[in-house]
Amino acid sequence: MAKLKLDLHDIYNKGKKIDDALNEVIEEALENRIKMVEIIPGKGSGQLKKKVIRFLEQKHIKQQYHRIEKDSKNFGRLFVHFKH
Repeated sequence: MAKLKLDLHDIYNKGKKIDDALNEVIEEALENRIKMVEIIPGKGSGQLKKKVIRFLEQKHIKQQYHRIEKDSKNFGRLFVHFKH
């Protein structure tokens, strides 16, 4: 199964860049019919993970994917699943 990966470590403190990167990876997944995107906000304080989840829960974004899965073994990782 094809998977995209977005590591946010390098832009963790740049709000606009984070939104742009998330938008891009979701668009790419849709265009290429990719079933899963792995997003790595990292562990840290958990603020970046919360920001990513808030972004994903916006109504216009939420319509584009199937579900979010939190990695039970790695707090600093999320999976976004798509149904194509």
